[in-house]
Amino acid sequence: MNTAEQIKQIRQFSYKKMVTDHTGHNFDHIERVVKMATRLSKEEKTDKLITLAAAYLHDVADDKLVDDPAELEIEIKNFLKSIELTDDQIDEIMYITHNLSFSKSLSKNPPKLSLAGQVVQDSDRLDAIGAIGITRAIYYGGANAETIYDPSIAPREKMNKAEYRNLDNETIINHFYEKLLKLTSMMNTPTAKNIALHRQQFMYEFLNEFQSEWLSEI
Repeated sequence: MNTAEQIKQIRQFSYKKMVTDHTGHNFDHIERVVKMATRLSKEEKTDKLITLAAAYLHDVADDKLVDDPAELEIEIKNFLKSIELTDDQIDEIMYITHNLSFSKSLSKNPPKLSLAGQVVQDSDRLDAIGAIGITRAIYYGGANAETIYDPSIAPREKMNKAEYRNLDNETIINHFYEKLLKLTSMMNTPTAKNIALHRQQFMYEFLNEFQSEWLSEI
């Protein structure tokens, strides 16, 4: 099976898994990540199949979105094998999808990604900031019944993964300070860093306006 057909089938697999998502990780998000990964892959000269496969599959077994990520990882591996990817290709794709999330960076020894993995990670993180990132943060917060803002709840610092995933004292606005505003400095590739700077400034403008409007209502 040629590479173009393999990517086509991976896209179809991803679509079936993500089309019903209602947390801001649906197939529209996947397509944006793939589009950015395609651009960065050309600039960084990464393997196209590895990069786009990981981009299409990066949220399918995300443990914040599914009840049994281990089961889905097995399903992904079996699917990739069925479309004639090699064991080495499958291992690299699975390593990327398993280790690119922000929560992984909170561990004492964050995983090191290949250049292809860094491209996918940058592409995913770029979709978490800027105008679309703001919209997705609000959408995800609503899906999880988060408070929009509470000035008595300070943004959390120095969290581990379990603390980061605990939404009991999370607010949508605090999420910007706990994660989203940190992503620009965490970008791997030069192009992603340049794009992120513009999107970061837009988030600061949004937060300044939000605070101004919030205070004017009190």
